[in-house]
Amino acid sequence: MPWSSSETPDQSGRTFVITGSNSGIGLEAAKVLSRKGAHVVMACRNLEKAQKARAEVGGTAEVRHLDTASLESVHAFADGLDGEVDVLVNNAGIMAVPQARTTDGFESQLGTNFLGHFALTGLLLPRVTDRVVTLSSGAHRMGRINLEDPNWENRRYRRWSAYGQSKLADLMFAYELQRRLLLAGSSVRSIAAHPGYAATNLQASMGRAAVAVQGVLLRVGVVQDAAGGAEPTLYAATAPDLPGGSFVGPSGPGEMSGPAQIVGSSSASRDLDVQRGLWDLAVRLTGVDPGLPADVVA
Repeated sequence: MPWSSSETPDQSGRTFVITGSNSGIGLEAAKVLSRKGAHVVMACRNLEKAQKARAEVGGTAEVRHLDTASLESVHAFADGLDGEVDVLVNNAGIMAVPQARTTDGFESQLGTNFLGHFALTGLLLPRVTDRVVTLSSGAHRMGRINLEDPNWENRRYRRWSAYGQSKLADLMFAYELQRRLLLAGSSVRSIAAHPGYAATNLQASMGRAAVAVQGVLLRVGVVQDAAGGAEPTLYAATAPDLPGGSFVGPSGPGEMSGPAQIVGSSSASRDLDVQRGLWDLAVRLTGVDPGLPADVVA
């Protein structure tokens, strides 16, 4: 059954870490969770913007610096965070940007959207008590994982293809994380979500004309605002009986908007060999090993 954010259960006494929660979907999710009693750690790159956003979130929300495009920043955040985390929401991201490199030399979309979150999850996982939610996108369907050249060093860069690869990587990571958690006998769940088409500042890279068209589509109800886009995140992060390994998205036509529900994903996202290869690649590139078994431990 489709789910609405109005059904978000009480979250008193629970701690949520949400990356990129100073704007857009992350901010809207943080506001709802705070109203429901959660302590929200707003893990953001721009502290000035995050402090202003914190006033909107209210409650006991706190701001901490985190740039998922920097492994040094990821380690510093994890080292500085005290106590247990009930839910980690890997939300921060960039979309279809010109070719660039992170401080660690990764293609910027793969590094920011996937590798930084992989490292963060690995570092925080021993303290996560409930679940990890990783944001993917409907654009995962156009993605292909190139394990030989993930950082676009030996082929012509295509920004939308790079975005699709990063979001497919997020989804495959969520699936593989769930598989390994089960093998380890852990009760922690890994769940993926995508927002559909939500009008946020993530689309700034599309240019003025595209943003103007987006505004028209928003006014006529074809696409949704950031609050609507946050509903799959909130469902994935709070629904008590949601199975690990679920992929949550909007229930409307084309999964563009509407109340949240469990949705399907591409056949490529279910490739177990590529999931394992991607995991091994991420361990090698980030130097962070979450320490979960790939196979059943005898």
